[in-house]
Amino acid sequence: MIDVLLGLQWGDEGKGKIVDVLAPQYQVVARFQGGPNAGHTLEFNGFKHVLHQIPSGIFRNDILNIIGNGVVLDPIVFKKEIDGLAKYNLALTENRPAARLQISRKASIILPTHRLLDAAYEQAKGESKIGSTLRGIGPTYQDKVARLGLRVGDIESPNFSDKYEKLVAVHKVILEQNNFDYASALPQAEAEFFGAVEFMKQFELTDSEYSINEAITSGKKVLAEGAQGSLLDIDFGSYPFVTSSSTMAAGACTGLGIAPSKIGEVFGIFKAYCTRVGSGPFPTELNNETGEMIRKEGREFGATTGRPRRCGWLDLPALKYAIMINGVTQLVMMKVDVLNIFDEIKVCTHYKLADGTLSEQMPYDLCDTDVTPVYKTFKGWKTDLTDIRSFVDVPAELATYVYFLEDTLGLPINFISTSPDREAIIHRQAVIA
Repeated sequence: MIDVLLGLQWGDEGKGKIVDVLAPQYQVVARFQGGPNAGHTLEFNGFKHVLHQIPSGIFRNDILNIIGNGVVLDPIVFKKEIDGLAKYNLALTENRPAARLQISRKASIILPTHRLLDAAYEQAKGESKIGSTLRGIGPTYQDKVARLGLRVGDIESPNFSDKYEKLVAVHKVILEQNNFDYASALPQAEAEFFGAVEFMKQFELTDSEYSINEAITSGKKVLAEGAQGSLLDIDFGSYPFVTSSSTMAAGACTGLGIAPSKIGEVFGIFKAYCTRVGSGPFPTELNNETGEMIRKEGREFGATTGRPRRCGWLDLPALKYAIMINGVTQLVMMKVDVLNIFDEIKVCTHYKLADGTLSEQMPYDLCDTDVTPVYKTFKGWKTDLTDIRSFVDVPAELATYVYFLEDTLGLPINFISTSPDREAIIHRQAVIA
């Protein structure tokens, strides 16, 4: 069986840490979508490391990490990531049959012109921009769907340069139509790109759908790692302020080449509050001192972009929605410690619509539907949680908060993170009231 781990909010839930924590139970960890717009942060032994495209099981011995076909891969970012890992002596390319990292030949490649297109499209939108990370993700997925894109397997072709030039010629026409100056930046970016492509060839490029299904058939445990969050899903997120891939559990099937019947546990990760990067609707956003306190206490700045994240209270209608569409079986609550400083903590339990009715459902178009969050207030615990490892030792106020969420969401919260370090986590078997 293959278990799936994904975010239930607008991304940045802390998926990297939990993959790292769960990884010793698995023999394979595989990324199934997204690209360098992801920023999965891991902290251990006094080190802090951010992964963008490489699966978060990379720091664990004897685990095979796979970049799946659903990922869009930037060779330049990939090389920088590998260079950044050099100090850990992970031996990622030695003895290739036993290498710890494989890349799917069917993963799409981000070209330098994809990043330029991303910037050109955002520039053209003006005030209506969606808040893209400008990493070329959207344009790469566009080419994939349009059947124009290049894939990792193409770099093994003797005609790769011709394929590259043919696609770049298409991109240049679009850039010129958008009056976007690319001439000054492109030559240096291309030189870096082709150097990174040669670098990638030393890694094991594979038909990963075979690798993963063979692992499942042989009884190995596989963990599928998602990027971004469910509320950014291309179909079910707050459209059009969404990412370009399927961020849900269903995306693991198409992004890795596995059958739905192979999925076992679905770990849904959420913060004890909400954050969002970029534009788009955010019903519980706090544009006040409280929101700023959450941002500072939680170090809520993008791991990839450095942009300050928008912050607000936990949104249960949105969380229930994400749980439903993913078939979540276990919940993981992150960054509870960020709320240590508050005397009172609020949770949105319903939306009040323009006609005065209350709803627990996400509206079709959250961008144009006027909703007012209805809150339930809890007493804060005002306690340092860093060294707590057992749920029996948590403050009564935190226990009340957790029990309420479990009862409302109908699922156990089996992991509670109490600080960024990999060891700072409470693992429990919850009982739903």
